[in-house]
Formats: sequence, structure tokens, C-alpha cells
Amino acid sequence: MEHSIALFDPNTTDENVLPAALPPEIEEGNVEYKLKLVNPSVSRFEHLVTQMKWRLAEGEGEAIYEIGVEDSGMLAGLTEEEMTASMETLTRMADKLGASITLLRDRTIEDESTAVCRRAAEVLVRKVPDDQQFIDVRLAVLGNADAGKSTLLGVLTQGELDNGHGRARLNLFRHLHEIQSGRTSSISHEILGFTNNGEVVNYSESRSIEEICENSSKLITMIDLAGHHKYLKTTIFGLTGYAPDFAMLVISANTGIAGTTKEHLGLALAVDVPVFYVISKIDMSRPTYIERTITHLERLLKSPGCNKIPFRVETEDDAMVAATRFNSNEIAPIFQLSSVSGKNINILLKFLNVLPPLHSAKSREHLLQEPALHMVDEVYTVPEVGTVVGGTLVRGCIKEGEKLLAGPTDNGHFKEVFIHSLHRNRLPCRLVQAGQTATLSLGHCPFSIRKGMVLVDRHCEPVSSTCFEASIYLLFHSKSISKGFQTTVHIGNVCQTAILEWMNKECLQTNEKAQVRFRFIKQPEYIVEGSRLLFRDGKTKGMGEVTKIFPYEFDDRQDR
Repeated sequence: MEHSIALFDPNTTDENVLPAALPPEIEEGNVEYKLKLVNPSVSRFEHLVTQMKWRLAEGEGEAIYEIGVEDSGMLAGLTEEEMTASMETLTRMADKLGASITLLRDRTIEDESTAVCRRAAEVLVRKVPDDQQFIDVRLAVLGNADAGKSTLLGVLTQGELDNGHGRARLNLFRHLHEIQSGRTSSISHEILGFTNNGEVVNYSESRSIEEICENSSKLITMIDLAGHHKYLKTTIFGLTGYAPDFAMLVISANTGIAGTTKEHLGLALAVDVPVFYVISKIDMSRPTYIERTITHLERLLKSPGCNKIPFRVETEDDAMVAATRFNSNEIAPIFQLSSVSGKNINILLKFLNVLPPLHSAKSREHLLQEPALHMVDEVYTVPEVGTVVGGTLVRGCIKEGEKLLAGPTDNGHFKEVFIHSLHRNRLPCRLVQAGQTATLSLGHCPFSIRKGMVLVDRHCEPVSSTCFEASIYLLFHSKSISKGFQTTVHIGNVCQTAILEWMNKECLQTNEKAQVRFRFIKQPEYIVEGSRLLFRDGKTKGMGEVTKIFPYEFDDRQDR
């Protein structure tokens, strides 16, 4: 029997209340405290609208308003008449900006001296930016094999619980051997759309991607990565090449932190991706096993390598707190849920609905002003269309009909290509902006395009390189590495074997740092100073940052 997941209803849960006090208000960010908004003058109303516009910009189209709360964070509360008037004013402010409001939480405060009940409320204000169709957040899903990652994504995106034998994950698999083994070996994408009111668009009768995108004001793109160790290269490429905003680490309650769990956590921390944690399969685990797994995870998160504050999310109130403070990258939210019974699935959905985008308005505006840089993660040959490349636009904008430079080729050159058409989430569009993932049709390209190449603005004079210096930190090695060591290096969408040509010390052991120079052994690549890098060779793992680029010296080899 198929079970449906009940959507969040702010009027039907006792957990949906504000805490007794909030932290003091800060000037930056998308959270605004208002004691009351009763009958403001015309000039005051215009000021409030401008303030809301700024808070929405800070939150990339989302803002949280705390009504009946003083700047210190104390819940003073309002009478019923004052709350009604304040909500009417807030609605007018939102209407003027074309935004919508949704009540998230409220609290009744009893004044013992006057016996009068007062109310405080928390409201989500959402407005899709004028230059976007929806608010877009990319989420990478990590975890050991058999932790239930694909099953959880199937439940979240389809709205039907699993039968205990992996039925929910079948629609996510791309290959026959994945269906037969039940293990993900490739990178797949799923989307989860939310309306302005926090309802999940996917659960409507029509679940086509076109309708989900068209009816969503916020879209979570979930990148399902492989959990088995033999597919580690694919997982690392997903973390570095697709540039996710956040990561969700799924841990099975009955097996605990086993297999590649620690490895995936280390990789996410190495590329500076904020992580939240999901303890799955609680329906088939004893409470003692669940508690043991969470205790082990909390101990790991508090260790010097992570230095996070574990935060158990057990109510919808906790989910609100976790979502609004998650961008600080200090707390580590921990969810406990079951894809079979559906327990706490609504709590995770509420967290994802309120989770703000990673980049602030200022940083996004800065990226939009820079020359275009699009990383090529996938290459397809489509009949009657030609070459199609997929990937993430790191900076700038790309328009339909624009000319860009593609490369580097095997001899280090960049060649001009024409953008015939653009698609996002399988829908045609005319413009792609920084931070968005898209596919680009290049027509019948006269030279070979490969994964790891980039498309760059014609005016930025890109330079290819086979040699670069980096500051690295060796996470693990059985003995030590020295000059001549060969390893696979991941920098963004670049994945190639490199040889260590020089190091500022004789040898490098686990937990040590060094300045090194790597040289790619095959073709030149386009890399940027300041980029994060990961390197691996068997059990050897390391991370670092590119500090210097040596331009490639062209030779007479022909492009292939």
C-alpha cells in the first residue's frame, strides 16, 4: 500500500511555536525584527518597503520577519488587534514588491499582571528575483553505500513512501546495473519545487519537470552521488564540478558511521560546502543503535577537524532555527527520519523550504559583473543538433546567440564557438546567470569537446596550463610522499593525473602541510589561482589551494 506524505500545515501542529526568546537582531542578513507595524504614515510605509526590499536582496529573494519582537530578541508580543493590523501592513508591503507571505510560527505570551494574552509571529516573505524564474539551491547528497540516499530522494521528490525494498529509488537510477544492484554509480539530478506557501509542487497530479519549474518559486536541485568506494572519483567530481550550495550526508542508523561516510564528510569540508546530516532507517533500528550513531556523529563533529556545534532537529521549530542559522557554517543540523514510515519527513521538507541560498546579494552581483566562465561537466552528441555541453556557470552571464571561447584543446588553444540555444532543467531559456546549471548547444563543433574544458568570455584572454604550484595538506598516507609522487588531482571540473615535481621539504607525512608544484601528465587545463583542489591515490587523500599558475608553452602538435 502506498502512503502519501502530509504537507506541512502551520495550523495543525503544536510544535509550530516561537521559543521564549530570540538572539539579538543583526544588521546584515535576511532576518528583520519588528515590534509592531500598526497604521504607519506614508513616509514610514515607504521606508518599511525599502527595508523589506533590502532584506529580500540579502536573502536572495527570501526574508524572515519576526513580529512582536524587540531588537534585543525579547518577545514582547502584540494584542490581537495590533497583530491583525501588523499582518495587514506586512501584506501591503509584500504586495507592493510583488512578494508573498507565509506564517511559519507564532507564540502566545501571557502577561500575569494584566491577564492579557499577547502574540508574536514569524513570517516568511518570498519574492523570486526579477532576473530569475525561481530561487535555485543546489544540494549534493552524500553517504555510504546502502545508507538510503536514493530512496530518500525518491520519497522527497515523488511524495510516496518506500515499501522497504527500495521501490522509491527506481526512478532515480540511470543504468540497468544500478537497478539490479541497488547502488548508484553515476551522478543523477532530481528537483524538488516549493510554492510561495511552502507546498511541494512535485506532489500534484502532473509531475512533469516543465510544470514543476513553472509552478515553483523555489527549486532544490538534488545531486545524487555514489556511495560505494569504487565510484569515489565520480563523487569527488560531483562535489567539485557541480559546485553545490549545500550537502546532505545520509547515515544509516543501524550501520552507523561506516564505509565512505567519514571520507565523504572530509571531502565536503575540504571544498568548504556546508553539511547537514540525516540519520536514516530509524524504523528498522533499535533506539539504542540510533542513540549510539548520533553520539558517535556528535563526537566527530566536535573534533578539531570539524569544529561544529551538533544540533538535533526533532521538531518543526528546530527546523526553523536550523535553516535560518545554517549559513553561519557553525551549527550542524542532525535529522532522524524513515523513508518507510515517513517519520520526520515533513521536518526535513520544512527545513529545505526555508533554507536560504548560500551566496549573498552582494557576492552574486559581483559574480554577475565578471566575464563568463562555464565549466563543461558533460558532453553529448545529439542527432540534428550537434554538440551539447552541460555544466555550471561559475561567473558572468551567457546569452543565446553569443560567441565564446572553448578550450583548452590538446595543444593549449582556445577556439571560438557559437551558442545556438540554452536549456535549464530541460526548459529552453535565453539567459543563464552565475551559479546556475545549464546545457548549451554548440551546433556542429569543428573540434572535439571533452569534460574538463571551459567556455569563457572572448575578451578575457584565457591561459591554459600544465604546471601549477599549490599549498597542500596531506589528510592521509600510509607512509610519506616525496618528489615524483603521482596522484589524481581534482580542481573544479578538472580531473587528471599529475606528478609532484617539486616540494619545499624532503617528504610529506599525514597531517603535514607543504608548498608543492604539480604537472599534469596529459593535456593542459584551465585553472584559476585560489581554486580549491583535492588529490587522491588509493587510500592517499589530500587537499589544498592553487597559489600560482605557469602558462602553457605551445608546441606544434595538432589539435585532436
